[in-house]
Amino acid sequence: MYSNIKVIAFDADDTLWVNETYFRDAENEFAKLLNDYETENKIHQELFKKEIENLKIYGYGVKGFMLSMIESALELSNNQIETNLINKIIDIGKDMLEKPIELLNGVEEVLQKLHGKYKLIVATKGDLLDQERKLERSGILKYFHHVEVMSEKKVPDYQKLIGHLDIHPSELLMIGNSLKSDVLPLIELGASAVHIPFHTTWAHEEVNEKQALNKDFKTLSSIDEILEFL
Repeated sequence: MYSNIKVIAFDADDTLWVNETYFRDAENEFAKLLNDYETENKIHQELFKKEIENLKIYGYGVKGFMLSMIESALELSNNQIETNLINKIIDIGKDMLEKPIELLNGVEEVLQKLHGKYKLIVATKGDLLDQERKLERSGILKYFHHVEVMSEKKVPDYQKLIGHLDIHPSELLMIGNSLKSDVLPLIELGASAVHIPFHTTWAHEEVNEKQALNKDFKTLSSIDEILEFL
């Protein structure tokens, strides 16, 4: 199935290293800060709505998330929130940006074994500066031929990437934790994809069973299982 593969693309967040866990912790901390104004459940709902509303302006990443928290706090408090709470929200975001890079089990071993046999690249969404910083701090940047930080990961975005790599879609294998971003667009293009679920998924990245039904991709429980097929 993978005999034609020349390039293997890895998603970054929650595929190479832990990410969504930090967002969930930050959301819970934010909800506790605002619990004088609304219930925590309502705060979570309003923050998610604000994040989705702002994606087209801020894109993905911690900085956009921080701005969405501030906007949500202002709206939930009817612009009555105290300045010290705004500062605490900013501190939540800064703390996220300084989190240590925790590689997922098996990542470096897999990269070591595939390096030199395939052209390895990173194809990820997020803030350019933040993603570059995380890759630098991860210690695994040396394994990658190319890093692509994308504003979106939809079919046209992958078409551009494939054109840049100057390969046929069938020569690309994408590995990631999101069916919506890392798998289904690649299948539509005629590329290959491997789904490695992370234990928690942002609601915006979830898809229903019907969307993934009869799509030709593998689902693995851990990244090192990919070595059985390559």
